[in-house]
Amino acid sequence: MSVGILLITHEGIGKALLAVATRLLRTLPLRTEVLEVPFDGDPDALLPLASAALRRVDGGQGVLVLTDLYGATPSNLAAKVARLGTPVRRVSALSLPMLLRVMNYPELELDDLPAVAGAGARNGVIVDEA
Repeated sequence: MSVGILLITHEGIGKALLAVATRLLRTLPLRTEVLEVPFDGDPDALLPLASAALRRVDGGQGVLVLTDLYGATPSNLAAKVARLGTPVRRVSALSLPMLLRVMNYPELELDDLPAVAGAGARNGVIVDEA
């Protein structure tokens, strides 16, 4: 049993990040799926798709939902799916460092992964003064 990962993003973001993470890690240690939301997507209409994706990745310990932009449609959809009964934690500002960091800690519990995700994002920002 493990935590599942669901990326809910704008079009073109989630699949690209997952492809790069898969290429770098070769095998993802956590069951992961992407739901990309069209720019004119309706969160209520997309809820059945999000719910199905949530169920597919849930390995019995809940799902970490990563979204690209807090307050935008993907984030609003994540908020709706979090109320469906499956244990869910949400983190926004999805980035490649965040996703890789989460994948490097597959043994952690759902309640611990949001902090790991946040640390991955923060530590992935380097201001190069060169």
